Amino acid sequence: MEVRSTYKYARISPFKVREVTREIQGLPVSAALDVLAFTPKKAAFLISKTLKSAVANAENNANLKVDGLVVKEAVVGEGPTVKRIMARARGSASRILKRTSHIRIVLSDEIPIETRATRRAKRKAEAKAGKKEAEGAVAATETSKTTAEKKTAKLKKKAKGKK
Repeated sequence: MEVRSTYKYARISPFKVREVTREIQGLPVSAALDVLAFTPKKAAFLISKTLKSAVANAENNANLKVDGLVVKEAVVGEGPTVKRIMARARGSASRILKRTSHIRIVLSDEIPIETRATRRAKRKAEAKAGKKEAEGAVAATETSKTTAEKKTAKLKKKAKGKK
């Protein structure tokens, strides 16, 4: 089941927030909160606030356990831009764009949590399967070599007989 939480009109540029959201996608909730706690950016605080809200939604509204939740999606959209003017030289003006963003976090319990140990075991299993396939291919080439050698031997015998 999926649970989502949205923080709208956050007073920070979406470009700055996306840098942090990329770090937490696919992580378990506890690991994502740890990463955000040690990230020294304003965006990390806003994202952790949204993530905690999503966790609370999962617990209260969907009756899910926090241990099995994974950050399926962390998306940052662009909100409305507030336009201001700053006075410049000779009576001219320049624009100041105060950007806002919408942070959306989706948690899911359907994605299996992948740890280092499970990744290692998966790699070993793939390596073993690859070795077995390679051994089978080597055996097939060896049998084809023997038939090729037999053919060359027959051709040599015929060539000697003609002389």
